[in-house]
This record gives sequence, C-alpha cells and structure tokens, in this order.
Amino acid sequence: MTDTLQAITDIIHDIVAEDWIREVPITRETAFNKDLELESLEFVALAERLQETYGSRVDFVGWLSSQNLDEIVEMKVGALVDFIDRSLDGNS
Repeated sequence: MTDTLQAITDIIHDIVAEDWIREVPITRETAFNKDLELESLEFVALAERLQETYGSRVDFVGWLSSQNLDEIVEMKVGALVDFIDRSLDGNS
C-alpha cells in the first residue's frame, strides 16, 4: 500500500462514523460512492482533511470541480491517490 493510499484510508476511517468502515478493505479500486457510501458531509470532511494534510500543494476542490458528475459519482480511491501524488510531484 502506498503512503498516499494509506493516508487516504486513515482519513476515511476517521471521517466515517460507522464501525463497518473498518471492515471494508480500501484499495485503489474502491469507489467512494458505491463501496464506501460517502455522504456529502463526509466528502466535505474529506476535502477539509486533505487541506489540513497537504495544504495548498493539493487543490482537491479545484480538481473535483473539473470533474463531470458521472466522474464524481464513479470516482475511485485510486483516482484521488494519483491526483495527490501528481500534485505533490508538481505535475497536477
């Protein structure tokens, strides 16, 4: 598991206030909507935690706003990991 994937997994475990979330394996193929059932408030909490963790180096809100609705609904953890890694490498 990459460091970024582990960081995202830890954040998801923190923001989802349900015991079952710790039983779900979170991989690059895990879908935020279908598999994790993230609600809008949890997605906002995810954005806030990413801001706290990575600061201005990772513009999650800007990246998310560039996605169409279908891409957001179908988004997998791996897409977010890739975006964060590119941003941290200066290639967003």
